[in-house]
Amino acid sequence: MTLRLYSWWRSSSSWRVRIGLALKSADYEYRSVNLLLGEQHRPEHRARSPFGHLPVLEIEEGGRTLLLVQSMAILEYLDERLPDPPLLPRDAEGRARVRALAEHVNASIQPFQNSIVQRFLREREPGLEREFARHFVEFGLRALEAALGDGQTGRFCHGDAPGLADCYLVPQLHQARRLEVDLVPFPTLVRIEEACAALPAFRAAHATRQPDTPAEARAQ
Repeated sequence: MTLRLYSWWRSSSSWRVRIGLALKSADYEYRSVNLLLGEQHRPEHRARSPFGHLPVLEIEEGGRTLLLVQSMAILEYLDERLPDPPLLPRDAEGRARVRALAEHVNASIQPFQNSIVQRFLREREPGLEREFARHFVEFGLRALEAALGDGQTGRFCHGDAPGLADCYLVPQLHQARRLEVDLVPFPTLVRIEEACAALPAFRAAHATRQPDTPAEARAQ
């Protein structure tokens, strides 16, 4: 199985998949799609992803090519094809909890900071886009901090091994800092992020360590 990831260094959705691939110790070829240059709208990328989104995981196996889009679908596919170590718990209740935590970021926080939303607001009232994103990211993180207080959180979002929810948490906190969101009110989130940062897989997937990371970002 040959894997090819279409990614951009700062794309939080791509970052999630990079973490998942690293946790699975899966080798892959990195293909950069520069969102700032609008490369996601080029015909060749639209052929891979009709919405022009990242990431895209291209899989060549047995003489056929499979294109997967949307981080949740990609990560669950990887978990089924490469089951060890698991991204989702073995029990149905645990899987539901982890999916809910990941979707909290995916559906209830990240869309408010998405570049297409930011551009729409900026074109109508410059400066509003940052205030808008900061407000909703902070609101969402407050809810996520509360959700993790249900007694099932361990060293990581679910128990003491990293999994799907952690793949979503780490890039989101990076984006929150870019928006200058105060993370002091979220000690559980920050503690889990620190536990993730100690693992080689999370370090390898970090935005500052990708082939297309600008030199100035690598120095941070």
